[in-house]
Amino acid sequence: MARKLSVSPSQDRIPFPRPPQPGARVSLRVVEASSESLAVVRGVLQPPALATDRGAMLTVRIDGEVGYCATADLSARGLREAAERAAQWARAAKDRGLSLAGDAWPGVAEAGEPCLRYESPNGEPLAQRDALIALLHEEADAMRRDARIVHWAASLDASVVSQSLWIDGAAVSRQTMRYVVPNLEATAAQDGRAQTRTLAGQYNGFCRQGGGEALRDSGFVGGGAGVADEAIELLHAPNCPSGVRDLLLSPDQMMLQIHESIGHPLELDRILGDERNFAGTSFVTPQMFGSYRYGSPLLNVSFDPGVVGQFASYATDDDGEAAHRVMLIENGILQRALGGALSRARARARGFAVQGAASARASGWHRAPIDRMANLNVEPGDASFESMVARTERGIWMRTNASWSIDDARNKFQFGCEWGRLIENGRLTQVVRNPNYRGVSATFWRSLAAVGARETMQVLGTPFCGKGEPGQIVRVGHASPACLFRDVDVFGGEA
Repeated sequence: MARKLSVSPSQDRIPFPRPPQPGARVSLRVVEASSESLAVVRGVLQPPALATDRGAMLTVRIDGEVGYCATADLSARGLREAAERAAQWARAAKDRGLSLAGDAWPGVAEAGEPCLRYESPNGEPLAQRDALIALLHEEADAMRRDARIVHWAASLDASVVSQSLWIDGAAVSRQTMRYVVPNLEATAAQDGRAQTRTLAGQYNGFCRQGGGEALRDSGFVGGGAGVADEAIELLHAPNCPSGVRDLLLSPDQMMLQIHESIGHPLELDRILGDERNFAGTSFVTPQMFGSYRYGSPLLNVSFDPGVVGQFASYATDDDGEAAHRVMLIENGILQRALGGALSRARARARGFAVQGAASARASGWHRAPIDRMANLNVEPGDASFESMVARTERGIWMRTNASWSIDDARNKFQFGCEWGRLIENGRLTQVVRNPNYRGVSATFWRSLAAVGARETMQVLGTPFCGKGEPGQIVRVGHASPACLFRDVDVFGGEA
């Protein structure tokens, strides 16, 4: 399968358009994508879904204003007309747009090299389609081990995205990303009750860049039987109790906690008000950076697009800024925003010198870059999983996100998991179904009492991070160890 996913080498021959007027700056971003999705649902192979896409985004900056125009016509004439159209939008914004002094783009020299290159690891190419379909059938059949299993599915999505970026005619970056997203899902039902268990969440929490090694590391191979067994176990487990308890979260739930209550609130364009009509605002304000206690002193959160194999690794963002690892939260104190060069310039124009990151990302050639998460990770601590259990008198261990709800300011939240297990007097005891918890973002992170060591860490992510008008869905990576929180409001999913 993977050998058939490819992009054209023709990007080297793309004709860069001339500036539409003297003094105009022009950016050209060309994106080519190829994808294939396979699934076996209830023993039936679904029609393979194949997709290819190719186009360009022209960005023109004139006198502190920015205009965009996307086109699927990559001829010299098509790109020239798109540049002219982008320039029209930039001119139309004069005195009513951004009005930014200086240059919001990081020039080619700032990138450190004439052209930065990035390619996903590909140590083990994925098998051919027939072999992958056979593997899907094998894992799907392994889940059909009991009459109580009423739904079962095995799926695999693979894609390749190639992207080239030029600014003022100079090549800034050439990047090729290979994505692998496997999943297993089993639903058990009996006597009017149903429970679902998955490999890493119903929203494809296990996702990596790479090839066959990413599929192997996911636990997909040989994982079907275990997923089905846990669905049956949950079917007969008692409902999660309600009350205040300590909460031990596995990485496949920490991923969602990081995403919703750290990632989205720190997006600088959201902080500046861009998302009010669609995805909401943020409880974070520009004045908080450098002094606000976001979490306990154990909380350290990095933005790191350089992690090999993580889902959102890259060399430059989609505005051409070189990507580097930076700390967003250090020892619990908020340090930086998820803000690209354009948003940082906007913040400076308002009098806020907010530090950011190379986080301007677009979902494809037909969208303009906006501030997004990339690889957003909680740094490991020094606690073993066993020690976190041992120091908990009355708690619960939760695994694998099942649902979420969070307010427009990304402050008050309520999250549900697929699987829970009680912790009593330092020991793991009974499995419970429908475990949920709720809290307030900053209060929750300040209750962080222990951070797992590196051996408790998992590299996960999501293919479905939505934001923007018009809407954009991007890939995001999250790595985290297991973490222990004190005095959290826990409740069951049934009355």
